[in-house]
This record gives sequence, structure tokens and C-alpha cells, in this order.
Amino acid sequence: MATTSELLTANLHDVFGNRDTESRRAAIERTFAPDVAFVDPDETVTGWDALEAKAAALLDGAPGAFQFVEEGRRYVSASHGALAWGFGPVGDPQVRGVDVIEVRDGVIARLTTILAEAQQS
Repeated sequence: MATTSELLTANLHDVFGNRDTESRRAAIERTFAPDVAFVDPDETVTGWDALEAKAAALLDGAPGAFQFVEEGRRYVSASHGALAWGFGPVGDPQVRGVDVIEVRDGVIARLTTILAEAQQS
């Protein structure tokens, strides 16, 4: 059974940071409950297929040099975890956010992504 910290890693790198569709799908099925709820600023979707579609759309719409990088500490308990990240070229993230996961039976049951506000110049 995966720890909360391991699930945070799998979510960011093996799923949302993975451009290979076959290994991404395998990671989704290992990491998430079949009825996972994914909440982001645009919508809430449910299930493996919907989560996979969200990850694919994000990666397909981003330049190849974009990747996810962990930013800061992990916050974990037996049932919840949070991890801040940046997405963009290495050293120049274009988007920043925090993923908050709820763990049930060793997998992610709910993933909430919170995006950083755009900085004013």
C-alpha cells in the first residue's frame, strides 16, 4: 500500500507529468480510486477516464519543454496530503499550484488542484 507521500509523487510525476499514454494510464489505475473526483478551477470530473482526459489535455496543450517541478515542503497525514508545484520550462514555471489529495484505502479518492493567482506587474 502506498504512503500519502508516495501518492503525491505518483500524482505529479507519473500521471500529470507523464507524456506516455500507456504508462500514464497504468499509473492512474495504481494511484487513484476508480471513482476518483478531480476538482480544478474549471470543473469537477469523476473516474479514471475523466482524469486521464484532463492529464492528456494539459500535456498535449503544453510545449514539450514544460514539466512539473515540486516546490516546497510536502504536508502529509494518513488521510491527506498537499504538495506545491510549478509547471513550465525548468527554472521558469509559467503556472504554479498546490495539489491536495484525500487518501482512502491506499489510493487517492479526491484530488483538488488550487492554482496560484497571476502576479500583477
